[in-house]
Amino acid sequence: MKSVLKIFRKFSASGSFGGLLLMGSVLISLLVANSAWGASYAHFLTQQVGFNGAGLALKYSLLNWINDGLMAVFFLMVGLEIKRELIEGELASFKKAALPILAALGGVVVPATIYFVINRGTPTAVGWGIPMATDIAFALAIITLLGKRIPAALKVFLAALAIVDDLCAILVIALFYSTELHVGYLVYAGILFALLIVFNRLGIKHLAFYLIPGLVMWYFVHHSGIHATIAGVLTALTLPTTPDDTESPLEKLEHALLKPVNFVIMPLFALANTNIRFESGMVDGLTTTMGLGILLGLLVGKPLGISLFSWMAVKAGLGLLPTGARWRHLIGVGILGGIGFTMSVFIALLSFPDQVLISSEAKFAVLTASVLSGLIGYIFLRIVGQEKEFSSES
Repeated sequence: MKSVLKIFRKFSASGSFGGLLLMGSVLISLLVANSAWGASYAHFLTQQVGFNGAGLALKYSLLNWINDGLMAVFFLMVGLEIKRELIEGELASFKKAALPILAALGGVVVPATIYFVINRGTPTAVGWGIPMATDIAFALAIITLLGKRIPAALKVFLAALAIVDDLCAILVIALFYSTELHVGYLVYAGILFALLIVFNRLGIKHLAFYLIPGLVMWYFVHHSGIHATIAGVLTALTLPTTPDDTESPLEKLEHALLKPVNFVIMPLFALANTNIRFESGMVDGLTTTMGLGILLGLLVGKPLGISLFSWMAVKAGLGLLPTGARWRHLIGVGILGGIGFTMSVFIALLSFPDQVLISSEAKFAVLTASVLSGLIGYIFLRIVGQEKEFSSES
């Protein structure tokens, strides 16, 4: 029994366990959604939790708490990793940091353009933002499953790319899909963000001085009409760190969040967001202009945009390839960029709020493109990794 527990602890400590747990959660969610419990499960996610009163509005559905609350913690951890890499790691130089930013812009512009060209002049043209976003959680889970077959710097590159990608999507939502943008709450959030920067400049290292104002900032961002998860990224950017091996407040918090995020938050997120019920007409929806726009945007536009803009950045001398990576690795990352899931589904709901069938078809197209992107990207990068191992052996 002790040997079994030892093996389990060793496996759970690996990155692969978190990825497999996430994939298993996706499968369970899809199975439940398409079973006799599907309606009850969907109703359960709409249950309100929290309270309203004393000038506060903190009563939301379970789904909102997961997507806006727990996911803010996930983005906090990702933001911590990005800042650490900016200060002392793979993104410490301008050329290395510029590459994922420009690659993300390509991964946003090209898919949106493909969708718009296909749907131009149709009622579904409004959904041009659907294929823009990469689901960082699922993309990172798949690249984690590859382990040492790919350069470690590639995961950092993908994380940075996906963060910029999501921030672009959030900006697009705020500018083009938000019906109510509350400037007052944005001002309050901005004041708190400035306060956190001041704490950093003063050399304050106690985590409470960052996490408590960060929590309040989350409340204001959530009520501003902008996706609340951006509060996690903003908070992470203000935490102090050091360029050497000394454990900083940033690294201390990053280590503390690793297991809760990988083993609790992400599986809950997958269970809540992939409960898509397969309905008649969904397959036919893949051949409509909207369906084709989403499929081609995610499956073709993402890898094309990410690879093309990366190539132009390197050729122009603006960026450098991640350490140990080759162009084939970036193509694989571009393919994984086609995993849209959460943000794409969210934009689909905003694009067609009163058209249930079109919205369902859009979600199914996103799911189809995301699954294909994940499978193709994983197989592609695994083959590339095997080629590297074979060449080193020979």
